[in-house]
Amino acid sequence: MSPVLRPGESAADRFALEITPKSAGWEFSGLRILVLAAGQAEELDTDDSEVVVLSLGGSAAVTVDGHAFSLAGRRSVFDGPSDVVYAPRDARLSISSADGGRFALASAVCSERLEPAYLPTQDVPVELRGAGQSSRQVNNFGVPGVLAADRLIACEVLTPGGNWSSYPPHKHDQERDGETSLEEIYYFEIADGPHGPGIGFQRVYGHEAADIDISAEVRTGDAVLIPHGWHGPSIAAPGYDMYYLNVMAGPGAERAWLICDDPAHTWIRDTWADQPVDPRLPFGGQR
Repeated sequence: MSPVLRPGESAADRFALEITPKSAGWEFSGLRILVLAAGQAEELDTDDSEVVVLSLGGSAAVTVDGHAFSLAGRRSVFDGPSDVVYAPRDARLSISSADGGRFALASAVCSERLEPAYLPTQDVPVELRGAGQSSRQVNNFGVPGVLAADRLIACEVLTPGGNWSSYPPHKHDQERDGETSLEEIYYFEIADGPHGPGIGFQRVYGHEAADIDISAEVRTGDAVLIPHGWHGPSIAAPGYDMYYLNVMAGPGAERAWLICDDPAHTWIRDTWADQPVDPRLPFGGQR
């Protein structure tokens, strides 16, 4: 599979995008983008993977093994965080939407079977990270300490137009002190401009133990697969706000997002103390 996926590539008929561990050529991380018309429903088995259902736009009724949840959702990814539903492995999952909507199904192959769960919007921590033109917003709905899971780690990052995020470049491809090995999916949505769809850019590059080289233009619906290597920056072109969903999982005994900066660029963090956070943040008025 190409490391950069466009809408409709590697997708079953019912999904706008489908990434499985098998199709990605790795072991754990997966993502499906489900688009439902008004009144439409979808049922699926989670099999060997835990799944988090997240609204990209719209609301839904979600049932997990007979446990019913109301997913309030949101109008768009730029309107603040969404509530989420967690479905464990070996479960029957049903999603229906009276008015239609788009939903991300982030997944990770796992061993432990947890209970179905619901995380309301008000319990999603919203973090403003970086400063100046490195300012971005992180909606931490699926990280350790917020959502219980076996292996899955997920969050959303929103970057105002003209800013850089996922910066300084970092990696998480080794199990060692201060770093965890995590396969990662970046799924993008870019705000439209007055004359059509917006654009952004994603960089991924290798090191002596990882051969990868990606410099890609990204648009709404695109995804970038990161099995290893330094990744960043994610660049929101001026005039076009950028959203991406990060889905991560790995083989380590500890469920943790521990990263290592590229030593050539980590000094950038020291410059943030003297810069204000971009006043355009947070999106959706959340703090």
